[in-house]
Amino acid sequence: MSWDRLAGLELGNERVTLRRIRVTDTEEFARIVYEPDIWRYFVQRIETPDDLHAFLETAIRDTLTGTRIVFAVVDESTGRIVGSCAYGNLAPADRRLEIGWSWLYAGARRTGVNRAVKLALLDHAFDVLGCERVEFKTDVLNTGARAGLSGIGATEEGVLRSFNVMPGGRRRDVVYYSILRAEWPAVRKERFEATGAGKADGTPDATAVSGTTD
Repeated sequence: MSWDRLAGLELGNERVTLRRIRVTDTEEFARIVYEPDIWRYFVQRIETPDDLHAFLETAIRDTLTGTRIVFAVVDESTGRIVGSCAYGNLAPADRRLEIGWSWLYAGARRTGVNRAVKLALLDHAFDVLGCERVEFKTDVLNTGARAGLSGIGATEEGVLRSFNVMPGGRRRDVVYYSILRAEWPAVRKERFEATGAGKADGTPDATAVSGTTD
């Protein structure tokens, strides 16, 4: 699949399915999005039905225009939506993209879902899109997300100071992580295959992750 045909992309494994967000998902998302802890480190917060509508509208528009490819995360054990994630900052000429805008509601954390999601996204990025670099970023204060990124074998690269303004006015420092193509086979074997990531009976995630990047 080429980079310009990502809008209809569906990914998955035994544990999760990642598919395009639909307007008809509103009720499913309304069941899980109103947890304040999810949005603690996000620039965007979903606190009201209007916020949810804006989130869904933006996700659908970005996906159709190719700005970002935003997925609903479906837990295969229940068939229910448990969160969202995205490919963003797409740079096909440089074979580079970011995985982020990731969140799970509380009931899906420490269950293996997060690692299964990252496996599906990374496999597609490296094996199908031919990426040379996949990057992640998060708030320097988000210790859970940072532990989660280290846990999947991403290398911490450095901090960009005063990167953006957060709700409430705080200037956020962000820390970047990455996995390179040359590193992926070993990372996949040690951090994903060894834990049964993506399998229905895989090992639960070691770290509870709400938002990894936004």
